[in-house]
Amino acid sequence: MMQFSTPIRTLALALAATLAVSAQESFQQVQSRISEFTLANGLKFIILERHQAPVASFYTYVDAGSAQEKTGLTGLAHMFEHMAFKGTSTIGTKNYLEEKNSLDRVDATFKSLQHERDKGRSADPEAIKKLEGEFKAAQDTAGQFVVSNEFGTAIEQAGGRGLNASTASDKTDYFFSLPSNSAELWFFLESERFRDPVFREFYKERDVVMEERRMRTDSNPIGRTVEEFLAVAYKAHPYGQPTIGHMSDLQNLTRKDAVDFFKTYYQPSNMIISIVGDVDPKEMKRLAESYFGRIPTSPRPEPVRTVEPPQEFERRVTVRLNAQRLYILGYHKPGTDDPDHAVYVTLGSILSDGRSSRLDTAIVQQKKLAVNAFGGPGFPGEKYPNLFLFGAFTAPGKTNEELEKAMLAEIERLKTEPVTKEELDGVKTRFRAGLIKQFNDNTQMAGQLAEWQALTGNWKNLFLYLQKLEKVTPDDIQRVAKATFTPGNRTVAVIEPIETAEAK
Repeated sequence: MMQFSTPIRTLALALAATLAVSAQESFQQVQSRISEFTLANGLKFIILERHQAPVASFYTYVDAGSAQEKTGLTGLAHMFEHMAFKGTSTIGTKNYLEEKNSLDRVDATFKSLQHERDKGRSADPEAIKKLEGEFKAAQDTAGQFVVSNEFGTAIEQAGGRGLNASTASDKTDYFFSLPSNSAELWFFLESERFRDPVFREFYKERDVVMEERRMRTDSNPIGRTVEEFLAVAYKAHPYGQPTIGHMSDLQNLTRKDAVDFFKTYYQPSNMIISIVGDVDPKEMKRLAESYFGRIPTSPRPEPVRTVEPPQEFERRVTVRLNAQRLYILGYHKPGTDDPDHAVYVTLGSILSDGRSSRLDTAIVQQKKLAVNAFGGPGFPGEKYPNLFLFGAFTAPGKTNEELEKAMLAEIERLKTEPVTKEELDGVKTRFRAGLIKQFNDNTQMAGQLAEWQALTGNWKNLFLYLQKLEKVTPDDIQRVAKATFTPGNRTVAVIEPIETAEAK
């Protein structure tokens, strides 16, 4: 299943989390219980007090994802996400001094192996075989010092839940919940893994990531198609790179590469921490200064300089596989900071939010050309100019050409026929009232506070966004649709199944 974050989804989570605190509370009341502070090293904290239960959720947002990776080093953001659970010089090891010597030997043997492989046709097969044996032996020796999952075990024994992390185009995040009386444990563990990480079992974990790529991309029709689609849609910007990384890059990543990425992007000034739950903000600040204040200050990393040039001509890619037909259509659009962001969000809701949405009604229910249909902004990321994505799984017995014709007709209708007041009111009503039922989760709320801070520069914009949605008019929808949904600005990717006769 293809999963991606869109502003529709982000906003839904944000507003629902806000509303879920209490159906009787206003945004102002919720906001009044949020405090913030920034440590001397630049690390920002956002605290929301919620005393309904003696638990708290802790969320670390790192303003770095696959978009920050350089050519030839794709997959590093995801690799460090794995490394962040491997411990420190005091967590996850039986004898760090001996382990460090072993890890240095692992690096040296891999470097020798890599050097021999890089010779290409002149490489000595016997030398490669010998070095492969030495590399494995070095890893086995280093592995003898490892205490597996000591980081996670400490959290579990303290009653922690939901320990996890994720890597996306724009961010890497780490989160879990603890009983509030164990808050100091979080401060210790979280500060340690970003102050003193040990990149143990790097090559073993790299093999895990490579297998993950095989399963999610190389052997997955949807994953392969999305990767091809992004590579065609983006000619310059790193949004065209796969978050999991290219296989050849993964095969050649070194532990030093991961260390360098960490030192560049895991700086206090490039991170945001949000805490939601049964906590005292003054105590949180005291603990933050005591533990995270130990991390040295460093300059904020350089921003991504590459700007995707305007697309002037339609681009297409056809993936032929033994798989169900799939149709994907994308149009370039501005990033989250654009004044029309709320218009794009509203557009996405009108098109694909629920069974009464335009795409579902016309393409799925009436014409029966697809088994589902979706459309919305924010793919593959939201920080930089991204794509308004449309897609559908073509119904059995129907063709991608038939589906495309119907999809383009619905898009064209947005440009020629103003949306109705009922449609706009429906969007606003769903955002105001319907979202309150979706969740009541401290972790989700913590994530939204951090993400809105990172993407918009101020977490308070979370609470102001409904006002922007209220101001969207039919003229805004028509204006943005005409400017965005043009033939030259679109990229199309389809899966066309290989016929049985051709497969033989």
